[in-house]
Amino acid sequence: MAPSQAPIPPAQHPTIVLAGATGDLGLRIARHLVQRGAAVRALVRGGNTGPAMAVLRELGATVVEIDFNSVTALTQACAGADCVVSALSGLREVIVDAQKRLLDAAVAAGVPRFIPSDYCIDYTKLPAGGNRNLDLRREFNQRLDQAPIAATSVLNGMFTDLLTGQAPVVLFGLKRVVYWGDANQPLDFTTIENTAEFTAAAALDPHTPRYLRVAGEVATIRDVQRAASAATGQPFRLLWAGSVGVLGALSKLTKAMMPKSDDVFPPWQGMQYLHDMFTGQSKLSPLDNARYPEIRWTSVQEVLATRPREEK
Repeated sequence: MAPSQAPIPPAQHPTIVLAGATGDLGLRIARHLVQRGAAVRALVRGGNTGPAMAVLRELGATVVEIDFNSVTALTQACAGADCVVSALSGLREVIVDAQKRLLDAAVAAGVPRFIPSDYCIDYTKLPAGGNRNLDLRREFNQRLDQAPIAATSVLNGMFTDLLTGQAPVVLFGLKRVVYWGDANQPLDFTTIENTAEFTAAAALDPHTPRYLRVAGEVATIRDVQRAASAATGQPFRLLWAGSVGVLGALSKLTKAMMPKSDDVFPPWQGMQYLHDMFTGQSKLSPLDNARYPEIRWTSVQEVLATRPREEK
């Protein structure tokens, strides 16, 4: 399959409605949209007094406090927009229900384009039922595909930032890189910052395809091992933890043993995500990294080098 066509320059000062603007990814998307000359309309829940509110206003974004349960209010907020971008994070009540209301509002307001909150591995290549968070995205996107609006999902693999601690892959204290299955399996990593920058560019590009796939670096576990050694100046070794089947079974066991909670990323969810990456089924292809040539992609080694020296 050939890469996507070159983008057509957007109109002057397009208006982008951004939901989830107070989160880490959303705030970065807002900043890149403003830097690219967009008028940003940030939708936030009423009563939000977090520090991100001040940052959004300093950026020049128009902050709209809104009831996400009201399609009428959302429709008014979407009026005149060129694109609606969702960076919402949560479970069913957010990814499916709240985004469905946001989608209905965008359609009612005549907004031509919608970018859902995907930002993940390629769930279109995975069977249903194996990953809760990806199943929710698949469910919403089935509704999105039936709506009379152009849609574009940004798929970016794993956030490279997670390798500095949250993802149990690079064990700095033990000087080990843990993996399951094949150490030569290519994996997709993209920083939150690069994902935000690419999403902002896509929001201002009126001719994007249904899916855009990017990877700041495609790296095997052996590549991650070399990157960790170079970033810290200390030799890291590989630690094989078993087959991908073992990881899949471990995720199911962990889920069964843990009490039910509303956590978006419980330990078993992270295991499901790593399982889907190490199987190779979710590998992103073709990549659209060259679509916006001004973006400089951050490597795994650069991210690992940002870990505080005393923790290395």
